[in-house]
Amino acid sequence: MHKMVDEFFDLEKIEANLRNKASEQLAAGGMDPLTKMRALCLTRGATGIHGLGRAFRNMDDDGSKALNEEEFTKGVKEFGLDISKEEIKQLFRSFDEDGSGSINMTEFLLKLRPPMSQQRIAVINQAFAKMDKTGDGVITLADLKNVYSAREHPKFKSGEKSEDEILTEFLHTFEGGRGNGDGQVTKEEFTNYYASISASIDSDEYFEVMMKKAYVLQ
Repeated sequence: MHKMVDEFFDLEKIEANLRNKASEQLAAGGMDPLTKMRALCLTRGATGIHGLGRAFRNMDDDGSKALNEEEFTKGVKEFGLDISKEEIKQLFRSFDEDGSGSINMTEFLLKLRPPMSQQRIAVINQAFAKMDKTGDGVITLADLKNVYSAREHPKFKSGEKSEDEILTEFLHTFEGGRGNGDGQVTKEEFTNYYASISASIDSDEYFEVMMKKAYVLQ
């Protein structure tokens, strides 16, 4: 389990590479609106796309997972993405295929997620299944205590943080910033995080080895 600690901190370097790569893409220009939005999200790190999704969900009062153009525009602007009104309109029209005036935000966020090979998806699923010890579809502190050795963490050894504080920090990594305070990570959040990390790694083999080392997978 201690291997996860070392690999977890290696992700900080990978995230920095991700942000730089996205910034370079934006500087080069010539992107379609969806690719531009994806790059803008990734300049915020691996939880950027999840953060945009959370902004959308905050406006989904009826739980329909559908957004009209006004809500969609408001979500993009509130999240602070530098994208023009015309680009937002193009995005909305491209996803409103039936002309109903609304789009499914789950489907939109899936399209926004950087594409991955089946090899990468499989190892992400394997890692999530290992973490989700109870099999209830979410990773909690109780799950983590079975697979993540927080006692090997340098901040635990120095007395700076407790085991629960370190585990909570680990969970919040997948949610962005301080997380949303629910103390759990869904499969969507976990997959979105690693899909973003994946965007900065060219080799399927390297990505798979990284995941297997981090989560001690067979």
